Amino acid sequence: MNGTGQQPELSSVVSAKGLDLTFQTNDGPVHALKDVNLEINKGDFVSFIGPSGCGKTTFLRCIAALETPTGGSLTVNGMTPDEARRKRAYGYVFQAAGLYPWRTIAKNIKLPLEIMGFSRQEQEERVRKVLELVDLAGFGGKFPWQLSGGMQQRASIARALAFDADILLMDEPFGALDEIVRDHLNEQLLALWARTGKTIGFVTHSIPEAVYLSTKIVVMSPRPGRITDVIESPLPKDRPLDIRDSAEFIEVAHRVREGLRAGHADD
Repeated sequence: MNGTGQQPELSSVVSAKGLDLTFQTNDGPVHALKDVNLEINKGDFVSFIGPSGCGKTTFLRCIAALETPTGGSLTVNGMTPDEARRKRAYGYVFQAAGLYPWRTIAKNIKLPLEIMGFSRQEQEERVRKVLELVDLAGFGGKFPWQLSGGMQQRASIARALAFDADILLMDEPFGALDEIVRDHLNEQLLALWARTGKTIGFVTHSIPEAVYLSTKIVVMSPRPGRITDVIESPLPKDRPLDIRDSAEFIEVAHRVREGLRAGHADD
C-alpha cells in the first residue's frame, strides 16, 4: 500500500518465467522457446536480437496471445496474455505495413477504432493525434500506394497507437527499408517513445539498431530459443545518431555480438 491507501503501480509489464513453447509438426516437435525468463518494466524499450528462427517473433507473439506457450508462465500487466488482449493492452506492428490499399491512411488507422466501437468524433480526434505523433499530418487522405515504404510503416505505427495501448509490440518493422530511411525512422521512433512513455518490445536482426534504440537488449540463441544475455544499456535516453561512434555504444555492440557468438557455441 502507498500513502493514499491504494496499491502501488506494478512496474513489471511483462513477466516470463520458465517459458517453453513446442510446436507439433508432421516432422516431429519443434522447440521454439526453452526456459525463457524475462522481466519487462513499464517504460522499457526492449529489443530482441538473435539469428533467424531463434524465437524472437514467437516470444512477441506469445505476449500478444497469438501463440500459446506449452510450459512456464507469462503475464502481461499481471494478467494472462489473452486477458490483456481483451483489455487492449498492446498495439502490434508487423514486418509489413499491412495497410488496405482501398482505404485511405486515415481510414486504415480508423479500422481498429471502428471495430472497438469508438464514436465517429472520437475516431477523427484519435486519427488526427496519431498522424501528428508519427509526422504524417496532412497525409490522412492519401492511399497507401501514394506513400513511400517508410511512410507506410509510420502509418502502421499510427494504427497501432490509435487506441492508446500502453504496450507497443514491433516485429522488425524497418527490416525491409534502406539504411538511410531506417536511420531516420529509428530517430523518429525514439522521439515517439520519449513523448508517449510507451513500453516497447522490438524485434530486430540489426545490432546497431538494437543498441541505438533500447534500454534493454535481449540476446537470443538459435532454436530452441533461449536468452543468452540481457544487457541494460548505459546510454543516455537522448541519443543523437552520432552516439553510434561513441566508445560506450561500441562496447555495448561488442557485448551483443559476443552474446550471439556464445549462443551459437552452445548450440
